[in-house]
Amino acid sequence: MSLTIDIDYRDTDFRLDAAGARLLQALFERALASEGRPIEGEVSVLFVGDAEIRRLNREFRNVDRPTDVLSFPLDEPGMLGDIVISIPRARAQAEEYGHSFERELYFLLVHGFYHLLGYDHRTEAEEKAMFAKQEALLQAFRIVR
Repeated sequence: MSLTIDIDYRDTDFRLDAAGARLLQALFERALASEGRPIEGEVSVLFVGDAEIRRLNREFRNVDRPTDVLSFPLDEPGMLGDIVISIPRARAQAEEYGHSFERELYFLLVHGFYHLLGYDHRTEAEEKAMFAKQEALLQAFRIVR
């Protein structure tokens, strides 16, 4: 078995090109390897607009506003879960933080993936551990601020 990433789009004109999809595959595979986990399973990635992510955020988290990324871990054999990314939020945050859209996009994807692997940031210690892993992974691929 291998890692399969299903990519879909809803309410956005953004499309991840072939090089971007290969980079995403490499990032997720490296994250799994660094965790000592088998490089297998299925992940769904959905790129959306603000209206769709707001709807999902309201439906699943009872928060009635757009957000940048949502993660839905699945407790099923072979299924890691779903990641939803708001393209408008990613673009706005890239501008706000003064780095590229690519950096923000892959940061959000990696962030969502670590949530699927069981990481969270409810406490300061959890956040520090999770963000250190994210940054190390992104830097390994030269995706920097």
